[in-house]
Amino acid sequence: MTSGKLRLLGMYIAACLAVSCSAPKSCAQETPANLPGCNCPLNDWPLISRFRDENSRVLQHGIASRRVVFLGDSITEHWIVYHAQFFSSHGYVDRGVYGQTTPQMLLRFRPDVIALKPQIVVILAGTNDLAGNTGPESLDVIEGNLMSMVELGNANHIRVVLSSILPVTDMYKPITSKRRPADIVALNRWMESYCGSGACTYLDFYSSMIDAHGSLRSELTGDGLHPNAAGYLVMEPLAENSIRRALGFNSHSGAN
Repeated sequence: MTSGKLRLLGMYIAACLAVSCSAPKSCAQETPANLPGCNCPLNDWPLISRFRDENSRVLQHGIASRRVVFLGDSITEHWIVYHAQFFSSHGYVDRGVYGQTTPQMLLRFRPDVIALKPQIVVILAGTNDLAGNTGPESLDVIEGNLMSMVELGNANHIRVVLSSILPVTDMYKPITSKRRPADIVALNRWMESYCGSGACTYLDFYSSMIDAHGSLRSELTGDGLHPNAAGYLVMEPLAENSIRRALGFNSHSGAN
């Protein structure tokens, strides 16, 4: 084999190794098609196909059945497991996917939100970005992804509720080493400021779920990251209030 061919073969092998090794170490759903040691199917990285059939079924029903779409990660995905009636009785659609980050949700935004033509989307995202689930991201990058989703919603006449990142606690296992409380606070402050411009409605879960030390209250979680049933009961009236505000109704009187 000539030296030129050897160089080409070496370049091909290096490229293949780069594709295999650069795959995210954590993703939304395990599948037999995954590469060894990787929890992310490269043929559908954002899992656009996850809700394809469900979205088709939802579209067969009236608009009241999809009035609000909740877009998020496992915190949103688990919500309907703990309290399915919260979604079914209000015309809420759960589009949470375990482990997802804002770039993945941004790619899912059209099929899982825009295509359903809801009045409102409630976005709860960012904690897995801080943990580096799909690679390292600066706060600026996370903010940019959130802004892009808000802009897509507004451009399609969908009112956007942007939710704070929930606090975490190390009570059960180390969590704050990746999800630094200071970064959570910084992102939440940015979201509140950004929504203050009129682009979206800010939903503050954080303030109602922290303890005196700024950690997630122990009675609201079973693992230090995800809410338990009691945690979701705290979140639900806050979400409903923000949805009403996004629609232009005062939470007490029902008027502007």
